Amino acid sequence: MQKILLALMILMILSASACTNMSRTQQGALSGGAIGAGAGLGISALTGGSLGAGALIGGALGGVAGGIYGNQK
Repeated sequence: MQKILLALMILMILSASACTNMSRTQQGALSGGAIGAGAGLGISALTGGSLGAGALIGGALGGVAGGIYGNQK
């Protein structure tokens, strides 16, 4: 499980550097998806649920919320 969390953290750090040529909506969706996936993974790990499902659901919800937030800015 620690390897999954480490890989997710590295992916989040690397994806933040790719946001320079994106619109605010795209930036919000990307960062929201990454944060949501991390939160979903963490919540699934704490509750004993499926890690993959938690990360997918959290990433999808975070991406939608981040896209909406970025579009409103």
